[in-house]
Amino acid sequence: MNVQISTYRTISGTKEIVEVPRKKTTQWVIYQDNKPKFYVDFFDLKNESNSMMNSLVLCGKKPIKEVLELINKRNNISLSIPKISKLGLKKKIKSEIKDLNLQPLPEQWLDYSL
Repeated sequence: MNVQISTYRTISGTKEIVEVPRKKTTQWVIYQDNKPKFYVDFFDLKNESNSMMNSLVLCGKKPIKEVLELINKRNNISLSIPKISKLGLKKKIKSEIKDLNLQPLPEQWLDYSL
């Protein structure tokens, strides 16, 4: 999958963030242990884990960060969505397109009863 790796300068230093080019609000790169590992698209229903995330986030009307916190607690893992700057002050330094192998979230981590 092609992703955009953007480097930002913030007050706290330089950060590299992996993003989806032409991102929609239903597409997310999810980090595990501060490294990009998973890709979720709520409307790509060919994949069962995307369907489950669609149900948890969109149908359940919960923010994705809240759903990830519940998954983290239940499975003792560290999933997150990176935030560039807490204060909102950032400057994009460079950006490049790379091909990364991002997998869907494992189905055993997702449960409709979260």
